[in-house]
Amino acid sequence: MVEFSNGVKIHRKHKKKKILQEYERLKINEIKESVNKDLEKNLSIVEQITGKSSDVIIRRFTIGKQSVHKAAIVYIEGLVNDQTINNFILKSAMIETRKVDLPENENQARFLDILKKYDLNVGEINEDKKFKSLMHSVLSGQTAIFVEGINYALIMDTRMWQMRSIESPENETTIRGPREGFIETLVVNTALIRRKLRDPDLRIKFYQIGERTQTDVAVVYIEGLANEKIIAEVNRRMDQIKTDGILDSGYIEQFIEDSTWSPFSQIQDTERPDKTVGHLLEGKVIILADGSPFALIVPTVFSSFFQSPEDYYERVWIMSFLRFIRFISLFFSLFAPSLYIAFSTFHPEMIPPNLLYAMAAGRSAVPFPTIIEAMLMEITIEILREASVRLPGKVGQTIGIVGALVVGEASVTAGLVSPLMVIVVSITAICSFTAPSYNGAIAIRLIRFPMMLIAAFLGLYGIMLFTLVVILHLNSLKSFGVPYFAPFSPLHLSAFKDVVFRAPLTWMIKRPIFLKPHDKHRDQKDVKTNDKSEAKSKAKSESNESGQSKSAAKK
Repeated sequence: MVEFSNGVKIHRKHKKKKILQEYERLKINEIKESVNKDLEKNLSIVEQITGKSSDVIIRRFTIGKQSVHKAAIVYIEGLVNDQTINNFILKSAMIETRKVDLPENENQARFLDILKKYDLNVGEINEDKKFKSLMHSVLSGQTAIFVEGINYALIMDTRMWQMRSIESPENETTIRGPREGFIETLVVNTALIRRKLRDPDLRIKFYQIGERTQTDVAVVYIEGLANEKIIAEVNRRMDQIKTDGILDSGYIEQFIEDSTWSPFSQIQDTERPDKTVGHLLEGKVIILADGSPFALIVPTVFSSFFQSPEDYYERVWIMSFLRFIRFISLFFSLFAPSLYIAFSTFHPEMIPPNLLYAMAAGRSAVPFPTIIEAMLMEITIEILREASVRLPGKVGQTIGIVGALVVGEASVTAGLVSPLMVIVVSITAICSFTAPSYNGAIAIRLIRFPMMLIAAFLGLYGIMLFTLVVILHLNSLKSFGVPYFAPFSPLHLSAFKDVVFRAPLTWMIKRPIFLKPHDKHRDQKDVKTNDKSEAKSKAKSESNESGQSKSAAKK
């Protein structure tokens, strides 16, 4: 017979699953209870909820001049500032309250009110009556204080834990621009945004997602600029997330994206505060998760994956050229192996004679068809790339460089691949690194393989068919109601100032029209126009009133 804390008994012949379900149900009922006036009962409920875990500290003490008032604090070791608890909570409660002469039979609530207002030297103090929200606060690093005879607890902000310092982003490096990146602490990340965007209209809405992890998630936007429909859609999808834990913002991305099975990511991520603020100023919404150094940007479009914050920090001609280079690299990283397979297999007559002779001489000793040769080299490159990422920094770079040189040279010497194939695969790998966003480049790497297979069976005709299928798929995607392939489809000519090439900042006075922001102009032109129209209407009304008064005076 198994007996629980509330007297419910379950026979051992029942299945283990039913026993665990009953235990969870009783535990949930305990969490739903309210704080009562019995101090020891409150502490007993805390112990039952946490299972008497060793890092849950319960410190009992007495307060008041006659030391007749029993109290206790509850906190999690390692999540709190020990100096704050020792010097500003325990010392104040145990020593400073000796000056307060409050008999035992007097109103306990008045004593706790005095304690909160005059003795506890902590910045943020709240009252809580429910164990569910109370324990969430304690597990977040706050401290709860219970007093005998009072049916609520005081929650004091004592959070402090080890975290890494703000460093330069590793995945989005730039030559010119800020060198700070997000870290794993949510409050630090929101502060980084606040420091760059000192707008009183900046709104930050917090969620707790995950039945067990209770991860803090923040939705950030600028009120009066971001489209209300997009904000409402983001909030709706956040409310629908049902899971036991959120360990990174990538979990949230997979829960709220429009098309899960698409190889193209409909949500962009970044670890740069300056890039985040730039997208906020365009009317987008940012999602931050505690424990993740990456911010999610919604909605997003395909072209934004090939734009870098550095594009706006340098002069227009330089960065337009570099942005054009990225799109050329996109073309080569996607089409170079497929075009090589198509030309060498189906269309050798389209190759110049001298180049054709060189290709034939290089492939004379290769025993495999072109598609097998290309697949072997591409898979080898992907293996080397993955190995260089997983290994420690210096070792990974060495393996990546030496491995590629040794494998490539040895393959050509052994006659397994042709020299031209090594050149094509190397150019493809280098071009794939030019994309500033990882989740944008990984999709191109993924669809390269089916395109190579189709090129091996249908040649250029197959490449064109597959390209049309990809374009149609891009046109069918949406990101929170915004067409994913905008401004190409639907066509917005005004938005082409910031796509393949970048126009001067003085020309980009309008925000992207496909986002439908409330404030369309960056220079507050709408506000000036409204002010002028209001002034004109006011002057007109005043002139009408003066005319009426003059006519009345004449009469």
